[in-house]
Amino acid sequence: MAAAGLDFDDAELSSALTTGLGEVEQALLAAVSGADPYVTEMARHLTYAGGKRTRPLLVLLGAHFGKPDVPEVVQAAVVVELTHLATLYHDDVMDEASVRRGAQSANARFGNSVAILTGDYLFARASDIVSELGPEAVRIQARTFARLVHGQIRETAGPRGADPVRHYLDVLAEKTGALIATSARFGAMFGGADPAIVAAIAEFGETFGMAFQLSDDLLDIASDTDQSGKTPGTDLREGVLTLPVLYALGSDDPDSRRLAEIVQGPVTDDDLHAEALTLLRDSVGMDRARATVRDYADRARAQLDVLPDVPARAALDHLCSNVAARTR
Repeated sequence: MAAAGLDFDDAELSSALTTGLGEVEQALLAAVSGADPYVTEMARHLTYAGGKRTRPLLVLLGAHFGKPDVPEVVQAAVVVELTHLATLYHDDVMDEASVRRGAQSANARFGNSVAILTGDYLFARASDIVSELGPEAVRIQARTFARLVHGQIRETAGPRGADPVRHYLDVLAEKTGALIATSARFGAMFGGADPAIVAAIAEFGETFGMAFQLSDDLLDIASDTDQSGKTPGTDLREGVLTLPVLYALGSDDPDSRRLAEIVQGPVTDDDLHAEALTLLRDSVGMDRARATVRDYADRARAQLDVLPDVPARAALDHLCSNVAARTR
C-alpha cells in the first residue's frame, strides 16, 4: 500500500487500509487547524512534511482483529499521530536539529520557543480528542505520555553508571515502543477485539517498536537523506550514541579506538564527521546492530502466533520483515 510504502498480499485489506489512512489524514489536518492562521501554519508544518504514518497504520491493523469501521478507530489513530508529532517538535529543540523528514525543522524555521509551544498545542489537541473516547482511553494515553517523558528524561540524564547498551534499549522502549504499543492496543480495543487479543497485540507493538526505531538508527548511519528523511549522521552531530556506535565502542580494534576519540561529544567538524561515518559503516558495531534489529523483528513476529490467522496478522508479519530488510 502506497501510504505506508508497502504492498500487502490481501487486496481487500490493502484497500481498506488505504481508505482508512486517507480518513486519518483528513482528520489529522482538521485537528491541527486552528482559528489563528499562524498557529495553523506551525501545527501543520511537520504534518505536511509527511512521514510513514506507522502509528496510525498499527491502529488500523489492530482494528482488523475486530470491527475496523467504527469511527473511534480513526479518532484513536489521530490521537497517536498527534502525540508522535508533538514529540518531534520537542525532540528537534532538544537536539538542535535543522532538518526533519527532509524539510527544515520547526525550531529552525520558527525558533525554539514557538516549536516547544507548538508541541504543547499538539499534545493538548490529542488530549481533547482522546477525552471523547472514554476514561480507559484517557488512562492509557496518560500512562503512555508518562513513559514518553520518562524515556526523554532518562535519555537526557544518561546511563549514570548503568550499562550503556541496556540504558539505550530501555530509552527506546519508552520513547518509541510505548506509543507504538498503544497504537496497536487502541486499534484492537476500539475494534472490539477480545481482551486477550488486545493485550497480545500491544505486546507485539512494543517489540515491533524497538525493531522499528533501531532500524531508523541504522538508516541514519547507512542511508542518504532521501531514504532517512534527515542528513546522514545527524545523531553523531548531535552527540547521540546510538546502538551501532555503542557496539562499535565496545570492540577492541584500531577503528573502534579511533572512533572513540572522535565521538567524545557532538561531531561538528565535517572531516571528522565523514571519518566517523566511514568507520561506522564498516564496523562490527553495524553488523551487530543489524543482528539486534533482526532479533527484535523475529521476537515481534513470534508474538503474532497467538493472534487469529487473519489478513491483518499476515500484514503485521510483513511489517516485521520489512523493518529487518531495510537495514541490510
